[in-house]
Formats: sequence, C-alpha cells, structure tokens
Amino acid sequence: MNTPLRRLAAVVAVLFASLFGAATYVQFVRASWLEDRPGNARTLYKNFGRERQPIILAGRQIAVSKSANDAYKFQRSYPEGPLYSAVTGFYSIVYGATGIEAAEGPLLSGTADQLFYRRIQDLLTGKPAKGATVELTIQPKAQQAAWDALGDQRGAVVALDPRTGDVLAMVSKPAYDPNRLASHDAAAVKKAYTELTDDENRPLENRAIAGRLYPPGSTFKLVTAAAALESGNYEIDTEVDGPARLDLPQTETTLPNDFSGACSPTGKITLKDALRISCNTAFGAVGMALGGDALNEQARAFGFGEQLRIPLAVTPSQFPADPSPAQVAQSAIGQFDVRVSPLQMAMVSAAIANEGVVMKPRLVNRILAEDLTVMSRPQTEELGRAVSRDTARTLTEMMEAVVTSGTGTRAQLDGVRVAGKTGTAEHGARRPPHAWFTAFAPADDPVVAIAVVVEDGGTFGDAASGGKVAAPIAKKVMEAVISQ
Repeated sequence: MNTPLRRLAAVVAVLFASLFGAATYVQFVRASWLEDRPGNARTLYKNFGRERQPIILAGRQIAVSKSANDAYKFQRSYPEGPLYSAVTGFYSIVYGATGIEAAEGPLLSGTADQLFYRRIQDLLTGKPAKGATVELTIQPKAQQAAWDALGDQRGAVVALDPRTGDVLAMVSKPAYDPNRLASHDAAAVKKAYTELTDDENRPLENRAIAGRLYPPGSTFKLVTAAAALESGNYEIDTEVDGPARLDLPQTETTLPNDFSGACSPTGKITLKDALRISCNTAFGAVGMALGGDALNEQARAFGFGEQLRIPLAVTPSQFPADPSPAQVAQSAIGQFDVRVSPLQMAMVSAAIANEGVVMKPRLVNRILAEDLTVMSRPQTEELGRAVSRDTARTLTEMMEAVVTSGTGTRAQLDGVRVAGKTGTAEHGARRPPHAWFTAFAPADDPVVAIAVVVEDGGTFGDAASGGKVAAPIAKKVMEAVISQ
C-alpha cells in the first residue's frame, strides 16, 4: 500500500511543481512580454489611467491631461493644436506617442527612474503617484511668427539661441491637429490617422529635424567658405575664378551660375563677393581645389553625421562619400548628394555666430515637480569647434555683405546687423527649386540663428529664390526674437 501512495505523492508533487513553475514563468519570465502586448487592455487602461503631467513653455500649457468619464480616466488635450504639433507630437490610445510625448513620456507619466524616490514617498504618504512637468525652450512669439510667416507653404523653420543651443522655434508644415489622434474614440483615431498617412503632403513628418532631408543649395557655400578659410590658402579678399560656366573634369558637363554670364567682368572675384552674389562657378572651383575630404571634414565639424537627440531624434545630415572631382564641385554648392535638415543649417549659422563653437541643440529647458520646483535642468553642451574665432569673424563679415548688398537684402532689419546666406536648391527635373535662407542676428551680438526652407518654391514656384521666398520669413522670426 505504501508503494502506490508514494507514487501518487510523487505525481502530485510533480503536478504542483509544474503548476508553480508555470505560474512563475507567466508572472515573472513572460511578464514584460505579456504586459507589452498590443491587445493587453489592462496595461492600456493602467497607462492611460495615470494622470500625465503637462508640457509647458513660457508659463502656458501646450499639452495637458483632463479628467475623463470613461475607462481611461484622463484625456490628453493640446490647447493650441497644430501650432506646436511638430514639438509635442501626440499621445494616442491606438498609436502610442510621438514627439516630446514619447521622448519624455516616462517623466510625464511618472515612471522614469529619476522619479523613483518620489514614487516611494507618495506610496508611504498614500498620495497618488504623479509625473513631472516638462518645460520647453520654445519662445511663443518666435513660434507664432514662424507659423504665420510660413503660411500655407510646405517647409520648415528652426530658430536657435547660438549661445546655448536652445530651440526658440520649430515649425513644420503642413501640420496636423494632435487632438484628433488623442481621442478615446478608437475608430475616429484610426480614421484620422489613415487620412494623415495617406496625405501626399506628409503632415505627420517633422520636416524641421527628421524625415526626408533636403539639398541645401547655396547655403552650403558657408561650409565650403569655412573649409577654404580654415585651409590657410584663402582669405576674405583672395581672388578666385568665377567664369560663366565651370568645366567639370572627366565629364562633358559644365556647372553654370544661377545668373547669365561670369561673376565679374574680369572673370575673377574675391571670396567675399563670391558669397555675396552666390557665384556657383567660384565655389565649385574652390571645392575642387580643396577636395572632397576637406569639405566632408568641415561638414562633420558643423555637425553633419551626428546622431542627435534634442531629445527628439534628429536625422543626421549627409555629405557624399568618395565623390569624383565633378561631384565635389556640385557638392561644394550644396547639390549632388548633399542632404541636410533645417536644424543642421541653423546649427551652421549658430556656430559662426558663436565664434566657431557648435552647441548641441536642446528643446527641454527644465523638469519641474508637482509644486513647480526645479527637479533638473539639462545643461548646455558643446559639440565641438567648427572653425577658429578668426574664421568665424571673417564668415560673419561675408554673410553681412550678403544681406546688405547681395542676394539676401530682404532679410534686412532696421537698426540691426544681420548675417545671412540664401540658397536655391534644385531637386529634380521639371520641379521648382527649394528656397533656403539661413542667418543670425544681431551680427555683432547674436541672440538668434535661423534656417528656413520652403519646398518647391512655395507660392513663387519656378520663379522662387532663397532671397525672395525664405529670407522674408527668417526676417519675421528674427524680429520676433530680438524684440522680446
């Protein structure tokens, strides 16, 4: 009789061990997988049932949670909707989070590691756990000016404080209303998202920092000029060849200017005047003399290729690898396979304005506790030195000439010295060019650096140029920052 009992006890013990093992596997080993499954309604309700703290700037809330009479308990709302959509992103029960909502999500919801001790304190006192408020660097006046000036045109505007890297404005158009994607009506959210993703104008894409990059056109001549001055072989008044057309080696192609004829009656032009009137042939020739490696090295010094998070992810700008001499000439004027974000071109101007030092852009100013005391403040950070102080001062003088008497006169501000560079970038046969402008002001004491791109020439179409289309937009934003 003892033998059958022992066998039965062994079977029961195995069953209990299996039960305990399965429970342990499900509750611990597979816990994260189960919790992260899209169909896990408990996790969804848990996440959305937690009060999410606001995103603010200059004392105003641009993302806030309100009580909701449904299973989710709180409804995320964006009081100024599309105006800040490129910054806030959205927080959706269907599609998750984007923008600052994603980048600073753990802080906003209260699950971040840096809030651990605060969560313990709340647990001991019986208070509901709360997240932190995220305060941004954006200036409302500058943001509104960029939004209004860009109008209904497709493109983007980025403004920086060259001394700190603070993002003062970030606009991408066309924009979208994040409130439509934050709704608790899943069917309505899916319909809105489908409309946005099917839109050929790509409103969900943040053109200012990510997505499809742009050829920079003649704004890239700032990088070529910087490489020339840093090489020691060129000075501001060095004369270079500026013919009507530049023969491109190993090809039957020539590089023309954007205007008819040579860049001067003699076919020679100083480096300063070549930038002032945006002489393609001069910069193509200078680029070939310097070589692709020198241009690539200078571009990287300005931030090309950097995997930046501000804390939003930034698509790295690109200079082509191993270009031929003809491709180097085209790259030197911002064509061929050179591709940039508007943020990158704002960084180029900001570095020149900051005596040659590139500051890492930052979008978050402070992290605030529930009582609005400062929990942390992201520090300013140098990415490196792009050019020497002397080169930065020389480039500033050259850029001022662009605005006072060159291609960028529409960016002039009364009583304020402005340094800038225009760009008109070709990007396909039978398509209007992209219009560019990058600048900083005041040139003698900079507080704002900016880049503007307007796709396909905006309202001017084939007749567009950077000076005609993008410079007036930059002027409005710089004016808004300086007047504060």
